[in-house]
Amino acid sequence: MEITTASLLDINALNKLERACFEKDAWPFLDLVAVLTFPDVIRLKAIDENGKMIGFVAGDPRPSEGFSWIAVIGVAPEFRRRGIGRDLLRTCESQLKTPRVRLSVRASNDGAIRLYEQEGYRRVDVWQSYYNDGEAAIVMEKTREI
Repeated sequence: MEITTASLLDINALNKLERACFEKDAWPFLDLVAVLTFPDVIRLKAIDENGKMIGFVAGDPRPSEGFSWIAVIGVAPEFRRRGIGRDLLRTCESQLKTPRVRLSVRASNDGAIRLYEQEGYRRVDVWQSYYNDGEAAIVMEKTREI
């Protein structure tokens, strides 16, 4: 597995990965185009030995607000629990230059919440009825030295 920068050339692979990772919440195609083209967004993909995209993360730096957002992070279901999500998260964080990093996660996603807590994230808010099906999102934040 290798982590490298994603580009607009990855749009079809990212669209497929989104559908596999986030059945209920996959981003619309135009949002994927945006995340792959907006300036300053950190966009990284994990690829397997055959060059297939098996994971993706996007970090949105917001220095004027004092924090960055992990806008999306996902790993193909058949590649989960191998440290790929953790590696994507750490690599993205290393490129974000704000002292705080935030993300949101489904309240029912215990595995992801546990990973984020292990990586130093703490719960700071709950957004009720955030997802399409009405489930809440937990907002988590990590404070670090820059």
